[in-house]
Amino acid sequence: MIIGHGGNKTALAKQLGCHVDEIIDMSANLNPLGPPERIKTVIQNNISAIGHLPEPDAWSMVQGFSRYHDIDPETVIAGNGTTWFIYTLPLALQAQNVLILGPTYSDYADACRMHHIEPKFWIADFENGFVPDLEAVSKMAAHADLVFICNPNNPTGVLLDPAFVTTLLQRHPRVCFVVDESYLPFVDHSEDVSLIQAGPFPNLLVLSSMSKIFAIPGLRTGFLSGAPDWIEKVRDFSQPWHVNALAQVVIQDIFDHPEQIAPFYETTRAFIAREKQWFLQKQENFSGLVPVPGHTGFILARLENHTALPVCERVGQDRILIRDCGNFHGLNQRFVRFSLKDRATNMKLADSLAKALTQ
Repeated sequence: MIIGHGGNKTALAKQLGCHVDEIIDMSANLNPLGPPERIKTVIQNNISAIGHLPEPDAWSMVQGFSRYHDIDPETVIAGNGTTWFIYTLPLALQAQNVLILGPTYSDYADACRMHHIEPKFWIADFENGFVPDLEAVSKMAAHADLVFICNPNNPTGVLLDPAFVTTLLQRHPRVCFVVDESYLPFVDHSEDVSLIQAGPFPNLLVLSSMSKIFAIPGLRTGFLSGAPDWIEKVRDFSQPWHVNALAQVVIQDIFDHPEQIAPFYETTRAFIAREKQWFLQKQENFSGLVPVPGHTGFILARLENHTALPVCERVGQDRILIRDCGNFHGLNQRFVRFSLKDRATNMKLADSLAKALTQ
């Protein structure tokens, strides 16, 4: 298990002799706008909720999610973040042969190994823009009983066409495909890409995160939706009160005001698009950093003349954390990842990277 999927703010602050709040964390993939003000108000006004047990099955959350996406609530489970589902799925589905499309989020493999399953990988490469090959993936999927696909993918930011997944679903009806859409709300017209409403596929499960887009990772909230037979298997492993009371209040309020969700998504997407365009134009002025085309607010980049560790350390001297991607299966010490924030912060990162790459 990787402890802390981004950088360690506390360790860097201690090393530099500064307060942890002085560290700019650009290693974690969260909405740069932060939570909507409404969420902050809801938390302040409902802090007393921690003095009571929450709904044991978080049913109000489930109903809100189902209502928003127009799906049957019986095909949805709320969870303590998508991570809980990831670590539960191999056991609940009694998987023996797991395929993971990489390079991707490490917890899929960690979850398998927790249950004594050694997963197999199909690894996309930099030369092909980290876009997976359908026929090659399909050939390996034929021998699996569970397949993990992250879309858009972390850390590459690559977005798959829905037809890629639906083709696999049709070709391999006995294989359960888990599609992690945690970062999909950051994508324009995500409703055209999402498989939450895919409908007739009896071998599809979709992971949905509230943490990233609403910047509330500490509340630990997520959903699993899809094929009823598979959902029932996972539900058998759910514990009572598996989503805390304050998280339930916040998520219920979000779905009680659906008219505010789309505008928040649109504002976020426009902000990220603007900052990403600026950064990529700025980056052209210094050599040695090759960004991977992606559809998210984070950027994976290959270092041409440096390795990740010294670059991350040099940027860290400017009190900025970026991600060394050397521990992603399928990547190496030539890759770093960073999540964009506001213009002033992005300027600091650009200047810091420019200096690091000339040393």
